[in-house]
Amino acid sequence: MKTTIPIALLLLTAAALHAGPRSSTSYNVLTDTNDAGGKRATSVNYTNDGSLGGVTGLSSAAAPARTAKSGYIGQLYNVSGLQLAASPTTLNEGGTRQLSAAQLLDDSTTLAVPAASVTWSVVSGPLNSVSAGGLATAATVFQNTGAIAEGSYLGNTGVIVLNVLDSIPDNFGSYAADQVGDDWQVQYFGQGNPNAAPGFISDGSGLTNLTKFVAGLTPGDANSRLVLNIAPVPGQPTQMSLIFSPIVSGRTYTLTSKTNLSSGTWTTVPGVTFSDTGAQRTLTDPSVVGPRKFYRMEISRP
Repeated sequence: MKTTIPIALLLLTAAALHAGPRSSTSYNVLTDTNDAGGKRATSVNYTNDGSLGGVTGLSSAAAPARTAKSGYIGQLYNVSGLQLAASPTTLNEGGTRQLSAAQLLDDSTTLAVPAASVTWSVVSGPLNSVSAGGLATAATVFQNTGAIAEGSYLGNTGVIVLNVLDSIPDNFGSYAADQVGDDWQVQYFGQGNPNAAPGFISDGSGLTNLTKFVAGLTPGDANSRLVLNIAPVPGQPTQMSLIFSPIVSGRTYTLTSKTNLSSGTWTTVPGVTFSDTGAQRTLTDPSVVGPRKFYRMEISRP
């Protein structure tokens, strides 16, 4: 008698396997995809290279960046120092900048340290304070000035050099809001000197500090003054030549005139041409009419 036994065949087809998101109290794994051999698993934030029957290769996560190598249960290291940073390392006077810290390891990698865990202090320079959370606050300065802050964590200390910018040129101490640059006043008079006042005449030139500042002259030097000479242009009876000095970079010079010193307004001379030789400027007024004409050079700076 012939007996027939039915045999069921199970056909496995290699295909990508899809798993849904998984989560627990402590973690959440977004939907990932395994290839046919189980070699690579991927998701939005990580990849894992492995194989069926065991975990091998490398696993990595994007944010924060982490890499795990099969066969290693942890990383052994020694802390070699504390590294401080700020981005950027400049801040405006009166402004703030957040400082950060990281442990520097002996393999040249770093471990971030919460700013609030660091003991912060000011070493030198125009910093009013560094808060417990690492927020540095700049003082008022009369020029760009360097400052040093310090941080300590678990026996290691680091420093960072910041640059406090003179972002407001007329706000320093007793020199504030007087129309004269703070750096200029400190350069020539030191700090808190009443002789640096804008209306003070510091020499025999008859020019105030404000005038000398705008014109780019040196206070305290009577020979540092403005000169404007007038001369006819040979063969051109309707023209007049004016020689002015000194001219200084960063200033704007405007020649004005009027026919009566006791009345009228100063107006810009039209059609003036000029040429410069060193610190001297020669201007030509192309239209000299009437019995007299008075000239004045107006100087301005940003």
